[in-house]
Amino acid sequence: MKIRCLVLLVFLSMAATLPSCAQSFLDDYFARVARNQAEQPHWVTPVATVTPRLEQEFRYDIFWQGHADGTTTENYDGSKGLELIPANNVEVIVNLPPYIVHNNPKQVDGWGDESFLVKYRFLSRNEQSGNYILTAFLGWSIPTGTYKNGAPHAVITPTLAFGKGWGPFDIQTTAGIGLPTGDSQKLGQPVTWNLTAQCRVLRKIWPELEMNSTFYHNGPNDGKQQVFLTPGVVFGKFPLWRRLGLTVGTGVQIAATHFHNYNHGWILSTRLPF
Repeated sequence: MKIRCLVLLVFLSMAATLPSCAQSFLDDYFARVARNQAEQPHWVTPVATVTPRLEQEFRYDIFWQGHADGTTTENYDGSKGLELIPANNVEVIVNLPPYIVHNNPKQVDGWGDESFLVKYRFLSRNEQSGNYILTAFLGWSIPTGTYKNGAPHAVITPTLAFGKGWGPFDIQTTAGIGLPTGDSQKLGQPVTWNLTAQCRVLRKIWPELEMNSTFYHNGPNDGKQQVFLTPGVVFGKFPLWRRLGLTVGTGVQIAATHFHNYNHGWILSTRLPF
């Protein structure tokens, strides 16, 4: 009986400390997140280009891509998802697989590939001490797509990202290459380069112009180049509750090269930073 009472007392004491331990963990976690974000520029994430800044948010995008035959491909989620800052200078992104609607009887709608991204921030100074940032990405996708709505093999994508600001104006740029883990000559190794120019207006309005470029190496489009000019605007961050906020962006990709997989691509981006 005494042993049972002792076990019960130990259990109750542990249960009583769990909420305080959980609260202490969350307090330490969000304090680290706030410290990491205070050390970097406070620009907003562009509509299409992945920012070199470390973000913590849930993001959901929708793409509408118009084709020459009059059909429009709808991409729900745009391979976005949960973004966390689990350690100093590190961000981890777990993306949801997109659902793709082709609106074409010759193609079957279905889920795209699951993907992940890890960022490591090498250098960063906020607006008071330099206003720049340098970050490396490592992204990879898993071939989970259905009905040929994804790649046949996993793809690893190393990327380097940089940003620099001058007062309310900033540029953010990324350069990376997609490396399939199989059939690389057949699938190709596309090189992507994105460049964004933004200007902050009235505190929470960010008009921008992006250039989204793809240079194809090997594969069916070997030697071809695709460039989109993407005017857009981002609104936010608007506070909702405690750390939770709302940011909304929209833009349209306009083909600037003779070769393009689609001509106009509208983007709606919704983010819940926390």
